[in-house]
Amino acid sequence: MQPQKPHKIDLSAEYPCPCRRHGQLKPITLTEAFGCDRCQQIFVVQENGYALEQLSSHYPYKKVWRWTGRQWSMVHPSLARGYLPILMLVILLGLAFLLLITILQSILSSDIAFRIIAALVIVMLVLMLWMAYRQ
Repeated sequence: MQPQKPHKIDLSAEYPCPCRRHGQLKPITLTEAFGCDRCQQIFVVQENGYALEQLSSHYPYKKVWRWTGRQWSMVHPSLARGYLPILMLVILLGLAFLLLITILQSILSSDIAFRIIAALVIVMLVLMLWMAYRQ
């Protein structure tokens, strides 16, 4: 199925809510924003006028929709822009961790090396969780 060409969003028109809750988006006076009468979400028209962005979102990436003339189609963020840098950092941290394990096991006794490795695993897991939730 061929994607439909997006239409420019009219700031004085009413549209159905993209959240699929059967609400209506109504223009907010003196702004370039819409409010849903059902889910109480606020949506802002992006600078180009062709996309609608959810104002408050708990997702790592903002939800963005384009109007096709009949319905909203969600704009999906590219994988390279979102997860590729995090994936590369995790791979580099994993390789550094493996290198550190081999160095520690050859230098220290096995009991001390095990404790240091366990502490490093905990720190790495905490760091990964922090990176995932900071977005």
